[in-house]
Amino acid sequence: MSTAGLDVDDAIRTLLLLLPRLVGRVKRAKVPDEVVPLELAPRHLSLLAYLLFDDELSVNELAERLEIAPTTVSLMVTELSRKGVLERREDPADLRRRLVSIAPARRPAIDQWLGQSATAWREALEPLTPEQRRVFVETLAAYEGALRDQR
Repeated sequence: MSTAGLDVDDAIRTLLLLLPRLVGRVKRAKVPDEVVPLELAPRHLSLLAYLLFDDELSVNELAERLEIAPTTVSLMVTELSRKGVLERREDPADLRRRLVSIAPARRPAIDQWLGQSATAWREALEPLTPEQRRVFVETLAAYEGALRDQR
């Protein structure tokens, strides 16, 4: 696909073809057998992806990144902890703070499932300059915002 010199309408036409393919590929990603019984909902995916990428975070850090209330994250963490997906431990640097991570027994299956996406993003983004990455991310965020505002 040649994208050199696309005007806005040509870019839209290309994206109208590309985005449904992208969504279809994501939906067809095989969920590992050991993850299926956990009944993970879409709301859990970003939380798990952040923990795969950053290893461990506090509830407040997760809330900030997910752009939702800490109480909502706390409820999700409690739910996933009961299912044996997540673990909480005290932060050795601040005993009042709890760090959340993926349970070691669950990490390989979750990494197999969600890690493919991170690998694909890395492959797509690494050739870009930091400025090109910023524009790409801001464009996707603007698109999502425009869709949200239309509702």
